[in-house]
Amino acid sequence: MPSTFLLLLLAAFIPGLVCQKTFTVQVGAQGNLAYDPPFIKAAQGDLIRFIFNPKNHSVTQSSFDSPCHPLTGGASSGFQFASNTSGLLDTWQFAVSSAANPFWFICAQTQPVSHCGKGMVFAINPPAEPDPHSFDAFQRLAMSQASPTLSLFASVPAQPWSTVTATITHDGSTFASVYTSYEGTPAPTYAPGGPVNHVVKVGVDGLSFSPSNISAAISDTVTFEFHPKNHTVTQSSFSHPCEPLEVTSTTGQVGFNSGFQFVSADTGFPTFQITINDTAPIWGYCSQPGPPKHCQSGMVFSINAVETGPNNFAAFKSLAMNWAILSGGVSTSSSALSSDPSQSVGGAANNGRWSVLISLIATAVVVGLS
Repeated sequence: MPSTFLLLLLAAFIPGLVCQKTFTVQVGAQGNLAYDPPFIKAAQGDLIRFIFNPKNHSVTQSSFDSPCHPLTGGASSGFQFASNTSGLLDTWQFAVSSAANPFWFICAQTQPVSHCGKGMVFAINPPAEPDPHSFDAFQRLAMSQASPTLSLFASVPAQPWSTVTATITHDGSTFASVYTSYEGTPAPTYAPGGPVNHVVKVGVDGLSFSPSNISAAISDTVTFEFHPKNHTVTQSSFSHPCEPLEVTSTTGQVGFNSGFQFVSADTGFPTFQITINDTAPIWGYCSQPGPPKHCQSGMVFSINAVETGPNNFAAFKSLAMNWAILSGGVSTSSSALSSDPSQSVGGAANNGRWSVLISLIATAVVVGLS
């Protein structure tokens, strides 16, 4: 009887032992921020053997809804540093405890960039496309949630816009002007004591405008002073910070553009000037494609941004610096346009005395990630 019982017990375990599989997954092979393969289908009891390639990666369990955050109590290999000269690569194994639900993993490395945010994620038993919880959906969510810009604008309510009719009195003349802007924008008024010239230095402190965020009244001028090496002053919009306004405008606007201004160390500082015709926000950037791209390095500026609302300068700069992700890596032409440096900013004149700038609706629209 004992022998019979032992044989029956072994028979019960042998199918499981025979059917168990071990899958091999390469982590960061050939310098790629990826798992190869990126997902597998496994049965309960199967083993996943991760092989760590240079340089420093992890296999960290997360969740579908918060992909770039470690799951509390979840499995983790810890960071595994592999050198290019090492003959042996570290490994780590994960046992599949259930085939009923998917398992989600990421690389938790954040230096110098977030590996999860670059799409370095892995899954066991994810649903197939077009399920909303497929591997591709998990990877897209990881890449979006890792962007500070996407996180910022996901929680920002739509900015209220309205069309305003303002009565303007200047030099003994009174006339009405209709302009469109969002809540918090000052009504158009002329500078007390006469126009002021605001000087903005372009490239004097690296890839920046200095100052980068100013307030200006009607009839004020803004003079951009170019420093080495080669920059532009190009008008854009809040929702398309690194694109010329004339390309993205839905109302036919043609924004100002200085064209490229090359400045060497032994030359003077050329200038480009605009005149302020209302107090609606003005957004702009340097269209130098680099490398690096100046706009996506944060070389942007604003005039009369409403700092008390969500469409403020800091949000505009963050949007610009993440523009490659938000635009899906596609950029329209940013070639220089011919422009009269003394031109005014704005559209049609009222009574031949005053022109108004009709700004784009400046709500952060996040598209193109799929």
